[in-house]
Formats: sequence, structure tokens, C-alpha cells
Amino acid sequence: MNLSRRVLIAAGLGAAAAQTFGGLLHSRYALADARKLRVASVKFGTLAWLLETIKGEKLDDKHNLALEIVETATNQSSPIALYGGSADVVVTDWPWALRQRAMGEAVKFAPFSGALGAVVVPADSPIKSLADLKGKKLGVAGSSTDKSWLLLRAHSKKVLGDDLADLVQPQYGAAPLLAEQLKDGRLDAVLNFWTYTSRLEANGFRRVISMADVMTALGIDPQPALVGFIWKESAEAELLPSIDSLLSAAREANALLANSDAPWERLRPIMKAADEKEFEALKAGYRAGIRGYWSDADMQSAAKIMDILVAGGDSDLVGKDTRFDPKAFYAPGA
Repeated sequence: MNLSRRVLIAAGLGAAAAQTFGGLLHSRYALADARKLRVASVKFGTLAWLLETIKGEKLDDKHNLALEIVETATNQSSPIALYGGSADVVVTDWPWALRQRAMGEAVKFAPFSGALGAVVVPADSPIKSLADLKGKKLGVAGSSTDKSWLLLRAHSKKVLGDDLADLVQPQYGAAPLLAEQLKDGRLDAVLNFWTYTSRLEANGFRRVISMADVMTALGIDPQPALVGFIWKESAEAELLPSIDSLLSAAREANALLANSDAPWERLRPIMKAADEKEFEALKAGYRAGIRGYWSDADMQSAAKIMDILVAGGDSDLVGKDTRFDPKAFYAPGA
């Protein structure tokens, strides 16, 4: 090998090494400069599907986000993580956020999902309508202050002239327990969260009325996200750039999940679908709940929902002095 060729090879190797070292150095500094954010999530919940997509598609890197997932046992324990200081962002509903603001704990809300549950019954049930529930045992996921339950009661007053709580035997409990009790015949019907109703319908159970239909009947259009990302307003000076990065990454991840089947294959293990039919039902349910950034129309719909909840007279849910506060709702760039 002549001298000139050896020089060229050495120069090429040197350039490659420099490029590799430069890339590693850039990655190291990029990681160090990334916007850190701790997000609380149930391991197998629907938020986990979104966060896994963000990480799997490297959207966190794209948006310079150092995303740390803080696992919680239940969705109900997420607010504890927020106020306990172990998480910067949690996912829960905006009526809770408004109640916190009324109590002097200012928090902000940005949409995550508008997916809603339904009242479901066994396929051979004689129950065909809301009126047929009279005297029946109706499982209600959560508690007597569950938003869907209060909205269903408002709908019952409108179409039947009676409060559904006075017509049925409500049985409050955890969503998975109620689903099993319906299967075992211990309940006549269940008002459950959307993931459980999707699984039940995929296994032959029949929908009597969906909460989407209830919202339409109550004049709520468009139907806004009820569940979203929530953070302390007092932390915005430090965290808002990170939160904007999260919301941008989530928007891109949801676009992928809405328009492509490929990202869903990565999610199969954490979706825990029993079969392909259940998998497809969960996919369809998630897609139906995808929402954009908060809009003026969403604000008007949310105000209507709040009026209904307040009219329901349930201070346990909305608090004694809670009012609709537009300042609680956040959209990047607004």
C-alpha cells in the first residue's frame, strides 16, 4: 500500500471516529439538556399505551423530553403522587381540577381522552332501554359521585321524568369487580368505564345506551375530553416547556395510533386483550376518544357538563363553592 493511500485511509478512519465521538457527545449533551418531566401512570392503563407509543416512536427524543414514568397502583392514587411530590403530571378528570381550584389548589388541565363507557347487559337480557332498568341491580363503576352516573341520572330525569337512582338498585364498586359480577349473573346491568365495556361487548354482551348517546341527548356537542393531563399551576414557571413537549409528543403519538395499525402491535402485551376481537374493540375505543387541543367549543361543552353536575347537587364531586373556571384549561400557544 502506498503512502498516499495509507494517509487517506487514516484520515477516513479519523473522520469516522470523530463523527462517532461527536454523535455520542451530542447525544450526551442532548440528554443532559432534555426537559425532564415525571408522569404518573397505571402500568396497564390507557395512558401507558400512549406513553409507550411516545417512547417506542422516540417522540420524547424528538421533542427534547426526558420522560420519567412514575407507576401508580390505581388511577385514584395519581393525585396523591402529584401532591406528594413524586410526579409532576397526573391524569384525571377536569371536574376534580375545578374542585381543587375552588379549594385554593390551582391546577391546570389539558385533554387526554374523551372515550366514554356505556350501560351493558348480557346478550339475552330482556333489558332493551333505560326504562327497562326499573327495579334492576345496576352496577356503577366508581362511586355515587361518578360523572357518568350523574349524567345518566340527568338523562333519566329528562326522558323518563324520574331519577334513575330511585328506579334501580345501584351497586357501586370497582370496574373489574362489576364486570365479573355481570358475567356471573349477580348484576342485571353495568355502567362501566369504556375499556371494560369494550371488553364485555367483544365477548357478546350488549350495549343498552352509551354515554356518548347520553351526552348527545343532553345537548353536549362537541363532546370534550373529560380526562386529561393535570399539573400544579405553581410549577408552570419551571415545567411549562416540558409540559408543552409532552403535549406535542402525545399529539403525534395519537395521530399515529389513529391512522396506523403498526404502533398497536407494540402495545399488545400491555393491553391484555384476551383475543383478536377484544384487541380490535380496545383499539376502536381508544381511537374514538382521541381529542385535539382544548378549543372554545370544548369550553362551552364543558361548561354545560359542569352545570349538569352542579344541578345534580353533589357537593362530594364538585365541592360546595366550585364554579366553572376557563382558566383551568390549557392549550399550547393559547
